[in-house]
Amino acid sequence: MQRPGWSPEPTVGEMQLDERTSLRRVAGLSTELTDITEVEYRQLRLERVVLVGVWTTGSAAQAEASMVELAALAETAGSEVLEGLIQRRDKPDPATYIGSGKAEELRTVVLDTGADTVICDGELTPAQLTALEKVVKVKVIDRTALILDIFAQHATSREGKAQVALAQMEYMLPRLRGWGESMSRQAGGRAGSNGGVGLRGPGETKIETDRRRIRERMAKLRREIREMKTARDTMRARRSASGVPSVAIVGYTNAGKSSLMNSLTGAGLLVQDALFATLDPTTRRAALDDGREMVFTDTVGFVRHLPTQLVEAFRSTLEEVTGADLLLHVVDGSDPLPLEQIRAVREVITDVIKEQGTAAPPELLVVNKIDAADPDELTRLRGLLPGAAFVSAHTGAGIEELRERLSEVLGGLDVDISVLLPYSRGDLLARIHADGRIISSDHEEGGTRVRARVPHALAAALSEYAHSGPAGAARQ
Repeated sequence: MQRPGWSPEPTVGEMQLDERTSLRRVAGLSTELTDITEVEYRQLRLERVVLVGVWTTGSAAQAEASMVELAALAETAGSEVLEGLIQRRDKPDPATYIGSGKAEELRTVVLDTGADTVICDGELTPAQLTALEKVVKVKVIDRTALILDIFAQHATSREGKAQVALAQMEYMLPRLRGWGESMSRQAGGRAGSNGGVGLRGPGETKIETDRRRIRERMAKLRREIREMKTARDTMRARRSASGVPSVAIVGYTNAGKSSLMNSLTGAGLLVQDALFATLDPTTRRAALDDGREMVFTDTVGFVRHLPTQLVEAFRSTLEEVTGADLLLHVVDGSDPLPLEQIRAVREVITDVIKEQGTAAPPELLVVNKIDAADPDELTRLRGLLPGAAFVSAHTGAGIEELRERLSEVLGGLDVDISVLLPYSRGDLLARIHADGRIISSDHEEGGTRVRARVPHALAAALSEYAHSGPAGAARQ
């Protein structure tokens, strides 16, 4: 028996998932601390890890949820989580992040479990990173480096890879370290003092050379991203000029954005129960039940304490949010703290909108995964989020109701117009039929008089044909 939407040909998402699952990290590789002197960002090889976090604010449930999320991030990166430690402090220790006593305890846990990597639930300063590695004597990374590693694995498009590379270099630049030869001076000219006029002197160290090359590479990446941003802005302006409403699907990572996109448009995007499974924005056109078309754009997921390097590097991608007519904010209904997810997503969106200086698009909350959520929790969420739609992209429950809500919300964004179109402008009449809703239509000697509700962009294109007859001029 064929399932709904089943096709003998695999979708793009299914092929990407097969390719991703065919790659496995090799266990048992040595991860001893080595001299980090290369310009390229070192690939994180995570096998057996111990997690450690500092609980400074919030409840115990929030601290535990943060550690559970860190464990999910580590598993997504390809590692095996062995143990987790949480320390209650007013603020992280400026020297070792968790304090000298806890660092010694962490060293004992590392020896007992045989772990080769420690992951900290926060962003460590270069000094904290070095000091903690000296105590535990294995590789130490922080939450930011872990997320960057996941992004590096999952980026597929040219723009996505460039954005991730830029974010990695911004993170690694202040954290470059050198030992031995990398701290020695490179002689100028042929042999230092014998190099001739202008070439004698101490030269520069290998680590200074690395920093200079990283800055040059970052400048080149920024130019490439600006060029790709121009192409993205052009496509966005073209979609806006077409008059078709645009809907940006935003939300926390692993909330089910790609699954919902597949349910609404049949896009066949990659779907995986993992954090940051899809990074590259995808745009698909779909028709509602009333025949009107709209454009859906699936955006990158957010997370608590999203690294600032990623926000900066993915700025052009996040700008898809500011140009949308509607934000479809997807929330994981089965998550222990769904309201925290909503807050984290809105913080990032607010920052992006403020920088653009534009008005915030209207938002429609969609609580997903109701098939996996606790019934009592769903009842509480229905009381806290009265305007939200409750769906399951996996089972299809609530999808039709969501389509109706989209029709209502986007219909409220339309404009009432009354125009007299010349018979030579049949293209505009076709756009009104395709993107708007006809209220009345009469053929006259001078053309076709039409009353309709159309999107703002189309109303602007029709303004020169506004008719001042009984229907009145175009009004909002």
